[in-house]
Amino acid sequence: MYKNVFDKLQNEKKLFKAYMFYGQCAFEIEEYAKKTCLLHGKLEDVEKLYYDDYDFAYAKNKLLQSSLFSTSNILLIKRDKKIPKKELQELIKASNTNPASTLIFCLFLDGKEVTSLENAFNEKVSASSVRFFNPKVGEALGILSQKSRELHLDINSSALSHLHSMHNQDLSLCINDLQKLAIFDTQIGIKDIDLHCFGIGPINLENFTQDLFNAKDIGDDLSTLLEEGINEIYLLGHITSNLFQLFMIACYIRVNGHANARDILGFAPPRDIWEGKLQTANFISSKKGKFSYLLNTLLGLELELKTLKGLDKTSYFQAHIRKISVNLR
Repeated sequence: MYKNVFDKLQNEKKLFKAYMFYGQCAFEIEEYAKKTCLLHGKLEDVEKLYYDDYDFAYAKNKLLQSSLFSTSNILLIKRDKKIPKKELQELIKASNTNPASTLIFCLFLDGKEVTSLENAFNEKVSASSVRFFNPKVGEALGILSQKSRELHLDINSSALSHLHSMHNQDLSLCINDLQKLAIFDTQIGIKDIDLHCFGIGPINLENFTQDLFNAKDIGDDLSTLLEEGINEIYLLGHITSNLFQLFMIACYIRVNGHANARDILGFAPPRDIWEGKLQTANFISSKKGKFSYLLNTLLGLELELKTLKGLDKTSYFQAHIRKISVNLR
């Protein structure tokens, strides 16, 4: 199910015996697992099996046996690899057999192979699965703003946007830095972010995408990003999302004669990023038919990467992104 459906069930105090949280956003998977643990017991009641520590026989036995020291028996499993569906079904059955037991399974993966496990977590066996997508920029900044308030951290929206961009939209890394910045008792700005925080790679995705759409040579940066292990689909999604923003900016300017960041994006990016977006949107608009070409090309590329079999995805992806850069010149 989607997150909003699960939220509604939680607000109605609906509990299950087994849960699977999975998808793209590691931060939200972790957050929902923690909140769900607390709905069923205390954190000290949780037995944790992380990654290669997982053992099916041990996990099943744990769920079947009640704790000697607590009325709650919660098993939290975290994996970045699939568990065989038959094993999951046995674990769900075990959690239903023991009234004190709850199974919480976090899977840091996404895709068709993972969604095939969803039907094991159904209401007939008192189980639910929730899929988490990477939040859009506005939603992500809202999460970071809320976390800042919880930490009593005085940080402006431009600095949050800068941090989010620096960490290539990875919420977990952003929040780790917010926790470090919470020791300061002054307002945190962009300069403080640059001074005390460090991005996950030498190449900033915002700058890379801007260079691509401004027809600059991105060959070396593209190779570096892929060598660092960034996923082609993830990078393509970032490029496409950025293009949609540029398209909205161009449309807004055509209708209103000016651009308003909050009206278009829902938040105010740092000035240098916003000015870069304006310049790039105007550059693409000056070339007739290029927005249509770019959108069709990127969406077509995403479909091919996800459906064509036997494809060398890295080489195919590189060739098409380089072609886009050349076509804009």
